[in-house]
Amino acid sequence: MVEPSDSDLAREVVPLLQDLLRADTSNPPGHETRAAVVLKAYLEAAGLPCELVAREPERANLIARIEGTGEGPSLALLGHTDVVPVEDAPDWERGPFSGDLDDNGYVWGRGAVDMKNQTAARAVAIALLARSGWRPRGDLVFVAQADEEDGTHQVGLTWLRHQRPDLACDYSLDEGGGMRLELADGRVLVTLNVGEKATLPALVTVLGEAGHASVPSPSNAVLRLSTIIGRLGQYQPERTVTPAGRRMLELLVGSPDGNLEEAIARAGSLHPWLERTLPARFCTTISPTRLTGSPARNVIPSRASVECDCRVLPGTTPPQLEAELRRALGDDLAYEIAFLEEPTGGTTSPVDSPLARICQEFLDRHDPGATVFPTISTGFNDSHFMRESFGTTAYGFSPFRRSADIDEDARAHARNERVHVEDLVHTTRFHLFAAQRLSEVGRA
Repeated sequence: MVEPSDSDLAREVVPLLQDLLRADTSNPPGHETRAAVVLKAYLEAAGLPCELVAREPERANLIARIEGTGEGPSLALLGHTDVVPVEDAPDWERGPFSGDLDDNGYVWGRGAVDMKNQTAARAVAIALLARSGWRPRGDLVFVAQADEEDGTHQVGLTWLRHQRPDLACDYSLDEGGGMRLELADGRVLVTLNVGEKATLPALVTVLGEAGHASVPSPSNAVLRLSTIIGRLGQYQPERTVTPAGRRMLELLVGSPDGNLEEAIARAGSLHPWLERTLPARFCTTISPTRLTGSPARNVIPSRASVECDCRVLPGTTPPQLEAELRRALGDDLAYEIAFLEEPTGGTTSPVDSPLARICQEFLDRHDPGATVFPTISTGFNDSHFMRESFGTTAYGFSPFRRSADIDEDARAHARNERVHVEDLVHTTRFHLFAAQRLSEVGRA
């Protein structure tokens, strides 16, 4: 098995991450080709042929592959190369595109956490395996995809999956897991993302009576809309236990078959992150975000609307969400509900598989006592496209050990985003281990 030393891994992954961070791929507009050419140069230097596949020349995806013998499962290592924009650059202690390595061992820059760190680690893993002459039993594929943070331009994986059916793999690893949780009772869990909630945005339009703004009226649709928004804010959604949710609660507090609300509360008390995010993993969430009222200041509108970012559990249909919205809004005001898009996401993979067991095996070796903790993401990532298009068993897992120690302003999408070299080494070692072990253990 290819097992470089920590220092050798650091010498590979740190410079590559620094180069990726210095390539400004803020989305919009993206310009992910800047990062793709960095990866191409690195991988080709390791003897690994690469392809740049682009719908728009400045927004290229990169594909590299070590062909397998066809006797075992294939694995895709994915990492998006775009990052969210930097709106507070003067507030950063170090430049957001500096790629600086400080004296405490942190690499700084937009994307250091989300997710150029993982993209670099996965590129190094496949490069080291290619350089060693290793041949897997199933294909090992590396994909650096564009446009994950915005996802509306049809240039990243949402487009690439249709152009390249050869990306179909038995398993894949992407972002969304690897957070290390030290619980109040002394246990250590490491998150494994096995699926995500679906996005199903809704537009609620409240009906009133138009008039001149100089004569205030209780029939003003904006006033009625404020009542509707207040009800959305106070609404307590119904909780539902999915297979992944059941496994979460079983690991945290035992069987959830009794009082579900009480079980979620007890589980949340074990860690601040669980307290903040666990309830949303068992229900629909409805967040009012954008408002529309009168087109003129001096006109009382007959219609006023609120757009709601709704995230629903896998399997939830638009009629089911509409019924829940009507429960929240009541029936004493006139309103209309429209869905702005088809449901996106809402896919899951099994909580148990050869790859999930390999994740636990890695922790047993390199983080003894830690347990894999399957979760459903409240957000969205590209793993959905792998599950939907190819039936891939897709996980988010990139384990870190020091990430829990950094301040909130160093995390994803925040100012001062940074990652520690020890974490880069740790997760690169995991991807080396996972690729080689999966080739050994065979198909499920």
